[in-house]
Amino acid sequence: MTVVTTPPPLERGDNIAVIAPSSNPIEEFPYVYERGLERLRKVFDLEPVEYPTVEMGNEALADKPEARARDIMDAFADPDTKGVIALIGGNDQIRVLEHLEADVLRENPTRFYGYSDNTNLALYLWNLGIVSYYGPCVFTELAMDGEMFEHTIEYTERAFFEDSVGEIRPADHFTDEPGDWADPDSLEQARDTEPNSGWQWAGGDNPVSGRVWGGCLEILDQQFLADRYLPDEDDLEGTILALETSEELPDSGWVAGVLRALGERGLLERFAGVLVGRPPARSHLEDRPPERRETYREQQREAIEGVFERYNPDAPLVFNVDFGHTWPTTPIPIGSVVEVDPAAETIRFE
Repeated sequence: MTVVTTPPPLERGDNIAVIAPSSNPIEEFPYVYERGLERLRKVFDLEPVEYPTVEMGNEALADKPEARARDIMDAFADPDTKGVIALIGGNDQIRVLEHLEADVLRENPTRFYGYSDNTNLALYLWNLGIVSYYGPCVFTELAMDGEMFEHTIEYTERAFFEDSVGEIRPADHFTDEPGDWADPDSLEQARDTEPNSGWQWAGGDNPVSGRVWGGCLEILDQQFLADRYLPDEDDLEGTILALETSEELPDSGWVAGVLRALGERGLLERFAGVLVGRPPARSHLEDRPPERRETYREQQREAIEGVFERYNPDAPLVFNVDFGHTWPTTPIPIGSVVEVDPAAETIRFE
């Protein structure tokens, strides 16, 4: 049985490695990057240490997955580095995994922060028994327009500096409005928010607990198609699935189809419960009025609920949890044990 390790927390004043294990938009938006670094220093009192991939453009990163792997390993192995944070996500990090040396990471457990395409690295670390954190990233949460959300600050501080994230609560408001990075002045303008009606519960009524596994569904789909880095299916027995979708705005039918295939494979019945991140309902490529956004969210919820009703009706499902591609952010620990209690409507990480 894999021994699970939560890497030691950071302390204020510590070095945190900044790497580009997925994509790198610095060349286009250097002022966004600098804002993210400034927030690391001023809001969290951490000292960012830039690794070589931060100097590489997207074309170079695409050609050199081994360089991205080297930065990951070097950052973990550096005794002066207490945490590692990704610039942003992407869509090809799965190519990096074959270049990682498991022993380097296993022998140097370090807190890693990143989501979306960084699901790949999070699940690689999961297999090694190393807890990582689903967010934040430098370019998104840390460089957020206007002031950072207090909710993001509170839970990021827990992820940075505490032994446990502990019990979480819903944010009061949220946004899925994409930032306008092309306009530097827009960084001073807060994005529009919507009131948060809170979590929505479905499925089983009994409290459950288990180790968290999962991430972005579009990346999980890649993982299952490649079938190279997945854990033994028995290791997923009794775990809690974390699930969210990206600004690609996948159709609810696609979401249902992927989950249905996992149900036919006999995997959905292994999960003790499910945490579903609130899906973004608009993107840079497609804006939508509020009523269409709400319809999109409802359709996705109904699709997920319907599949689990068929394959695992006893699993409690919690929708609209604040992790993933909407803001503010709760960086949930992938690999940690979480307790989900439908009666009390609580979520608590050990």
